[in-house]
Amino acid sequence: MIDAAPQAKFDAVARLGGEVVRATYDQCWKALADRAHPAMAGTFVHPFEDDEFIAGNATAGLEILEDLPDVDTVVAAFGGGGLSCGIASGLKERGSKAKVFAAEPETAAPLACSLAAGSPQNFPNWKASFVDGCGGKSVFPRMWEIAHHLLAGSIVCTLEEVRKAMKIVAERNHVIAEGAGACAVAAGLSGKCGTGKVVCVVSGGNIDLSVFAGLMAY
Repeated sequence: MIDAAPQAKFDAVARLGGEVVRATYDQCWKALADRAHPAMAGTFVHPFEDDEFIAGNATAGLEILEDLPDVDTVVAAFGGGGLSCGIASGLKERGSKAKVFAAEPETAAPLACSLAAGSPQNFPNWKASFVDGCGGKSVFPRMWEIAHHLLAGSIVCTLEEVRKAMKIVAERNHVIAEGAGACAVAAGLSGKCGTGKVVCVVSGGNIDLSVFAGLMAY
């Protein structure tokens, strides 16, 4: 796990009996590219570049259609692309015309750079932030081949927009959302994904309460 991940996430893994090996962001990102890490043994399950993982995320798209068959737009956080591409593939398979947008923080928006360049790119001047569940350092080539066909675009949000979205979700929906989940809400509220029926996927609540309280205090 990335050593800068919330303590709440480390505690949850330990509580479920998992063994945690801490590594830097760069080491973890390299492990994702290599599909291996010298400190680990066993079968490597990729957190986004995996057909079955993407198919699992597609079920979220099916659930959206069950509740809102005429949905116009879906917004989901983009870290590696497994969630957004999975949802988009599920909607497309069921014949939905809904657009799917990726949401990225301004400090880490490689998909936006890639879409602008027309090829998979590394994100220059990447910075860590409280939006730690999305916003990678690059777009993997295989995910690019899927993403640029399925996704309508990337909506880049400022950290302040994400913070405000976290507060809105907490106050109005009584949900503690981590930065990545709130990034989708921030993108949906930006007006950049069109009008109509917009669904924002709040994916994750892994944030330390002390950090959450600090962000909500102003």
